[in-house]
Amino acid sequence: MIKFISLVIFLTTIQTSQAIEAEVPDRTDGEGQYNRLILRGGYVIDGTGAPPFGPVDIVIEKDKITEIRNVGAPGVAIAPDGRPKKGDREIDTHGKFILPGFIDLHSHIHSLDSEQGVSPDYIFKLQLGHGITTIRSLGSGGDERIVDFKKRSAKNEITAPRIVAYPIFYGINSPEAARKRVKEIKKNGGDGIKFFGSPAEILWAALDEAKKQGLQTTMHHAQLDVTHANVLTTSAHGLNSMEHWYGLPEALFEDKIIQDYPTDYIYNNEQDRFGQAGRLWKQAAKPGSKKWNAVMETLLARDFALDPTFTIYLASRDLMRMSRAIWHDTYTMPVLWNFYRPNRHSHGSFWYDWTTQDELEWKNNYNLWMQFINDYKNRGGKVGLGSDTGYIYSLYGFGYIQEMELMQEAGFHPLEVIRAATQIGAQIIKKDTEVGTIQVGKKADFVIVDENPVHNLKVLYGTGAIKLNDDTGKVERVGGVRWTIKDGIVYDAFKLRADVKKMVREAKIKAGISLDKPLSVSDVK
Repeated sequence: MIKFISLVIFLTTIQTSQAIEAEVPDRTDGEGQYNRLILRGGYVIDGTGAPPFGPVDIVIEKDKITEIRNVGAPGVAIAPDGRPKKGDREIDTHGKFILPGFIDLHSHIHSLDSEQGVSPDYIFKLQLGHGITTIRSLGSGGDERIVDFKKRSAKNEITAPRIVAYPIFYGINSPEAARKRVKEIKKNGGDGIKFFGSPAEILWAALDEAKKQGLQTTMHHAQLDVTHANVLTTSAHGLNSMEHWYGLPEALFEDKIIQDYPTDYIYNNEQDRFGQAGRLWKQAAKPGSKKWNAVMETLLARDFALDPTFTIYLASRDLMRMSRAIWHDTYTMPVLWNFYRPNRHSHGSFWYDWTTQDELEWKNNYNLWMQFINDYKNRGGKVGLGSDTGYIYSLYGFGYIQEMELMQEAGFHPLEVIRAATQIGAQIIKKDTEVGTIQVGKKADFVIVDENPVHNLKVLYGTGAIKLNDDTGKVERVGGVRWTIKDGIVYDAFKLRADVKKMVREAKIKAGISLDKPLSVSDVK
């Protein structure tokens, strides 16, 4: 009987592994690695916060940067003498800008069976098509699935960013079970853990065990547990970072412990949940107050990292703008569009009766939230960049660039934005010896774009930026990531985005949706 059960488990494991492998096809995109790849004559934004410099030649051998050589000055012809010797492949990057590969600290690898109904291949191509070479995947369908993707990406068997795996901690009912689950995540190949909340004794046991196991931790401080688990209490027990902002304003309360919920509030009614979330920061201590400074200083002393994900709440302050974003018609799958639309079943589709007042409250919420984030950065705190795309009209890849723009709105200089997206992100996931900056000895992860993103972050969007050509008098779209290089493999970002366009077009034709008009609320099948 035991042998029979073991055989069933063995066969089930094989079937599960085969199903996971079938989700993403073997890689046919990208060229390389090369024994010697050279990027010739580009301007470098190295991720440290330093201003652009160059022109430089960058030499890449296999998956590593082996030389960065200054070869002249802008506007001056580059002398051939003194340049690195010829490579197996060379890319002319004259006038282009070279950045480290971007790191998305909050990503989900949804599936065809998920509510979103999109394939990992669709997600990965949108991410790589926007220069994202590393993602921190939070959850994503269980330990085996996420770790399998991680391993296949590390071997470059699939077209995908590098994956840092943070399985979810949930469904645990005792401190003993909490420690067992943490050990299981470590054994299964996880790099860290994402928490939502648990009873105090269970959460503290899990965080303690995570430290012992050398696992990094982050948390969405769910409002159902935030009375005992705000950022002050969780960071005191060793939590490394937080997602979004729940748990932060609650730590800043001066005249209450629980936020001022309406008496008819129901958490599972998402308009209640998100509507009241937009009224939370105004209940916290004022910017610059004694309480504000005390909380900030405590988190700084604990080296606590923030991942605000501004972009995922953007529709709450401007639903029309997000729902009519220009990329939806070309890049958003019909099934995903259906998921976004107002309904009471899909997470984040809470537009049952969204009002002008709700949007005004959220605009005020952003003002206060952004002040804290910018102040934290200015005092030396780690603020990374994550998107949480695939919800609330926020699209993979595009939402990440929106997050960059929102950080600039919060007060970050564009160079600080890029630093958050690269060096700081790498520090948060403990990968800064490998990725995050353009430096000899590090992985060959790059974003190459024709236009200057420090001048205008919009040029990083797959749809580019609008610009008047004074020579022709015509309005043009410029930019869009030109090449994404991960592990020394060169991906044509234009082609990756074209592949996604083709996927969306075919899905629309199959669903009987017009290709000649914008998506509308009636486009549901």
